Formats: sequence, structure tokens, C-alpha cells
Amino acid sequence: MATQGSLLLALFVLLGTCFKADCHSHAGDCTMDMDECVFHLDVEHRLTMMDQRTLTFPSNGKLFAYDVVNTSDASPIPADNVITGDGWETPKLITAVNGKFPGPDIIVYEGQKVVVFVKNRLTSQAVTIHWHGLHQEGTPWMDGVPYVTQCPIHPGQTFKYEFYAKPKGTFWWHSHMGTQRTMGVFGAFIIKERLEFDVEDKIMQIQDWNHDHDSDTGHMKMLFGAYQGRQKWAGYKSLDDTFFSIFEIQSGLINGRGRFYEENNVDHNGAPLTVYDVQPGKVYRFRVIATGALYPFRVSVDNHNLTVIASDGYDLEPVVTESFIINPGERFDFKIIADQTVGNYWIRGISIVQGRYHRADAILRYNGAGDEDPRTSRKVCSQTSRCTVVNCPFTQYPEMYTDCMTFDQLRSAVSNDPAPPYIVGKFQEYFLNFAFPGIKTFPGSVNGRSFATPDVNPLVQPQEWSSPCTEPKCGPDNHCRCTHALSISNGDTVQMIFMNMGVGRGWAHPIHMHGHSFYVLKIGDAQYNDTTGAFVEQNSDVDCRGNLYTRPDKSFCNDATWSNPDWLNGEVPGLNLDRAPRKDTIIVPSGGYVVIRIKADNPGLWNMHCHIELHNIDGMQMVLNESFSEVPSVPKGFPECHSYPPSAARLVRENDALQYGMEGKNDGIFSDRNYTILFYLMVAVLAMQLFVFLAICCVCRRQSSHKSDSFSPGQTNRAFSGK
Repeated sequence: MATQGSLLLALFVLLGTCFKADCHSHAGDCTMDMDECVFHLDVEHRLTMMDQRTLTFPSNGKLFAYDVVNTSDASPIPADNVITGDGWETPKLITAVNGKFPGPDIIVYEGQKVVVFVKNRLTSQAVTIHWHGLHQEGTPWMDGVPYVTQCPIHPGQTFKYEFYAKPKGTFWWHSHMGTQRTMGVFGAFIIKERLEFDVEDKIMQIQDWNHDHDSDTGHMKMLFGAYQGRQKWAGYKSLDDTFFSIFEIQSGLINGRGRFYEENNVDHNGAPLTVYDVQPGKVYRFRVIATGALYPFRVSVDNHNLTVIASDGYDLEPVVTESFIINPGERFDFKIIADQTVGNYWIRGISIVQGRYHRADAILRYNGAGDEDPRTSRKVCSQTSRCTVVNCPFTQYPEMYTDCMTFDQLRSAVSNDPAPPYIVGKFQEYFLNFAFPGIKTFPGSVNGRSFATPDVNPLVQPQEWSSPCTEPKCGPDNHCRCTHALSISNGDTVQMIFMNMGVGRGWAHPIHMHGHSFYVLKIGDAQYNDTTGAFVEQNSDVDCRGNLYTRPDKSFCNDATWSNPDWLNGEVPGLNLDRAPRKDTIIVPSGGYVVIRIKADNPGLWNMHCHIELHNIDGMQMVLNESFSEVPSVPKGFPECHSYPPSAARLVRENDALQYGMEGKNDGIFSDRNYTILFYLMVAVLAMQLFVFLAICCVCRRQSSHKSDSFSPGQTNRAFSGK
């Protein structure tokens, strides 16, 4: 009987392997008529500036082998063969997906079932994939947060993600493990409507870049000090005179390509850039995704107005603007009309830092234009032709004739999606301060609570983890380390005030919420100098309270409330309730606050955190424990994880399971005779299925004999659209 069981298992494995290796690898593009789309993501290490085993160097927008002396007489190496970064010639270790950086674009249609097999080919690191902006309604275990919704995918393992594509819009996927996101494990995830449109999409992923070290090293430098030679480096300042975290970058990238600029921001190393080809007279939709570690970028296109039409997957009333600012985790969609003279035009991403800024460049190239760099300039703002910057993290832009538009000044494009209302008995309000409060140490925290990551999957193993945030260790004037969870009840309207205030303020934070897209009702900015735009003092609408309170900027601000008690119970003046724009990532200005609302209608455990990678791993995150008793049952066999020795709760579970298993033994139906009959029946069925499958394979291979669309590790699946 053991031999029969082994043969039966082998047949299952053979058939399963054949299906995975053949049928999935021959998946074509995800088309509108499909009900299910299957993708494969292989995560592996690569080096920048290498063409297989050959080092390359940049010159005049092209790449050449390391030993070329005269580039005018040499054949360039195709740029698509090389992960370039900013063209810095010393190779940097990155983490690629299907051999690409950024990883492949996943483009699907609204309502389709999406299946993604993630294979971890790394040697020393685990991985997970988060589907940024997707609500995962009914599938909270597919959200991809390690030790919150799943166990990590260890080296050599494969994990199957399975969920439905909704809502429509611009999203992205990325690792949620440590600093892997900025190491390269990310890509666009676009959900289109099942309609035909004449407007062509262009995907633009923008990020900051350090060509010397990765974000793990950057995090250590943030904690223990950064030095340039023997000089201690204090970091960059924002345009509003507040500080950024101590994380050095040299360049900006668009779709994985950029240039290293000298101090004058003019001379550069000639690395190849991303080029967007356009036809004169046509309209194009750019889907911009901020995938970086820390720094915001101001995005513009020389000689072209931008019409901003959506953010984080939700449509906005169109706004014509010169530029917009995008922060890590955010997405903005804009349209342009290719109505200029045939030529090349700069697409610019400029970091909003004081002094020497950083450039993320790409080229808008009209059909018929030459293969050369643009010679265009940014718009000159004037009294008669002012510039508007959308999504400012402050109210005063420190440039002449330039106006700021904060996100709460935008309006939703639809009139039938109002914010959830205040309902007596079904309304909750929470003040959440994302900051670095402290006296001697200053960990990232939410209300002074730095997130302690569980060593189990609490979505599946809730009884095996307990790390409550209780007083006095987590009081108004303390910071503590615990698994910070906020319990919200099904059907309630939940109003949250995201703050960046008190003694720990100083960095603007892009706050990302999993499981929901919230309504942005109001932004309360700090006070700024009318002339220079510099920060003056924090907003006085919020009372930070606390025993250490001597003035607003000295409190930890762990136990805040409205300064005016009449603002409680949803009575905050100036809330936009009818046409509130929706987002999943919002910038919380230094010294200010953002009022958002959700309806608690998606049971699960949802991570909420600052999307600056350094801040997130430093503890500036928490969990929304939403209607946990109504969370759907996880799929059978879903992985569990735990430390060794196991906790007392786990030992109780295992003992109960063992006792139940022994009591439930039954020799009735599974006798030797019945098992033999069942075995041969299953063998016969499997043999018939195998015969039919092999016949289909022969037909498929004959039809595809003239095509080269097969997938193998390290190559791009045709199911992914190129950038």
C-alpha cells in the first residue's frame, strides 16, 4: 500500500509539474476577454552595468564594453541588455524580477482573476509581494505583508497569489520585506476598464537612487550617523526648511534609468535614458508611480501642460498644471497632447531639496525627431503666466510666480461617492501621530508606539501572538515597542487624523493604508513664512496634551485631541464630504494633519505605515484589526510560521490537534481492499487526463512552432507588457 501511495503521489506531481511548466509558460498577453490571467515572478540578484559577464560604461546615451577605447568606431551594447541605474560604472548588487529592474509590468482588466506564482531564487533572503492599492476584499491573506498576513517566502520556495483585479486604476506591486522594494523588487500593476480607449498608456516609475549602497546600509547610517569622508553629514533640507531623514542619494531614475550629474546639475556621465515615443496630434495618458525610498519629486514636461486626471486609482476632476509633486507610494495619472513641434523634450523629475537638487530625466520623443538629447527648458513662470504645482506638502512654494495646490483642494470626478457620514453610535475618531518623539532616543512610531513585528502570521494564528500596547510603558509621555493594533468594528464610520506634530515632527510622511482607499476630507497645514515659504510653527487646531506639555512642539503628541471640543463627533469645519478625493497614500505635512474617513467594511488585518522605507522598518507602522471575527477562512494548507521553541499557545494547539487526530482514527472506509480499488480508479483517471493533456500539448506546440514567446527564468513573460 505504501508503494501504491508513492506511485499515486508521483503521478500527481508529474501532472502538476507538466501543467506548471508548459501551460503557464505559454500564457499570452492578458486580454480583455480572459476570465483568469496567470503570471510568474522570479526574484533573483543581478548587478548593474553588466551585460552578462561583460562590464559596460556609458557615453553619449549609449553603452559600450569596458575595453572599448574609441566609441565612434565601436558597436554599442543594446541598453535593454543592461540594468544601468544612473550609469555609475562600479556594479551595484540589486534584486531583479524576471531579470528586469524595475520588474515586469502586470496589466490586467477589471474583475479578472489574477494568479501570480512568485519564486524566490535569492540565496539569503525571504520575500513577499504586496499589491499596493488593491483592497483584497475577501482575500486578506493575499495582501503580502510578512508576519501580518502571511509567512515570508523563503529561498527556494514558491508562493501562489490569487485575487481579483479591482478597482480599476494605477497600482503597483512590491516586496514588503525589509528594504527589498528599493533594491528592485517592484513593478507597475495596471487595472484597465473593459472598454476600448484611443488614448495610449505610458508607465513612468520614478525613484531616488544611491549607487554606493543599499537601503539596509542607509538605515544603519540614519541610526548611527552618516559621514562623507571624515565629515559628518547632516542630511538634506526640504524647500520648506524642514529636514529629510539622513539618506544620501546621487541621482533619480525613471523606469530604472538615469544619469549621474556633477555638482552643477548640467554635466553628466551620458548614461542612456528612458524614451517615450509619441505621434504628433495624439493624446497620451502617463501613469506615474513613485517607487523610491524617501525623496519626493516635482514632475513636469517641457513645453507641455499636464492635465492631472487621477490619483491612487481614483478619478479626479481634471486640473491643468505645470507640474505636480509625487511622494513614495503615491500615483498620479496625467494626460498630455503631443501638439508641439517635432523634436525631443525633457521629462523632468526634480527632488524638492534645498541647494543641489537631483534630476530624474526621461525623453519625450516625437516620431521623426533625431536620436539626441533635448535642448528644451522648463517653463519660465511669470506674473502673466503663473505656474501651479499640484500636491504640495506645504502652502508656499519658494519660487517666484509659483502657486501651491494641496491635495484636499482637488475634487473627485464622480458625484455619487460621498464620504461615509457621521452616525450616532457608529462613529469612531482616532488621532494618530506619525513622528519620532523622544528625549534620548527617537524611534519611528505611531503615538509613541514602535511596531514590534510578530514571529507568526497573526491573521492565521491570532492566539499565538500577544504584544499589547498598555500603559504605563505606552503612555502620553513615553515611547514603547509593541504590536500596535487599532480595532475597528464592522459598518462603523472611522475618522482618522493623521498627524506629524510635537517634539518628533520634522519630516513629511506619506502614510499608506492597506485594505482601503480613504476619503481625504481636509489638510491642516503648518504656518509658513509668506516670503520664503519656510516653516514657522505647527498647526494649532490640534491639542497635543501630555504631562510634559510646555508648548505644542515639546509634547510627544501621543494623546492628542481637537483644541476646540466643538470639533468632536465629526463637526470639524471645512470638511469636504460630497466630492472628497480618494487615496491610499497621502502626504502628512510636517507640523500639520490630514483628516480622512473610511467605512469599516473589509474584514482583515491591514498594515498602515509611513511609505518612506527607512521610517517603516524603524517602527512607524501599525495594524488595523478590522472586524476580525468576520474575516473569511484562509485557504486549506495556508502556511503558518513560528519561532522555536514554540509558544505555550502553539503547544496547546498542537496537543489538541494530536488528540483529535487520534480520536478520529477510522479503519472503516479506508481498508486495504477499498484503498486498492480507489488507487486503480485514480490511476485510470489520471492516465486519461495525461493522454488528453499530451495531445493538447502537441497541438499547441505545432501551432506555436514559429513563435518565440516561451518563458524561462530570467526572461520576461509575454503576459507582461513592456514599459
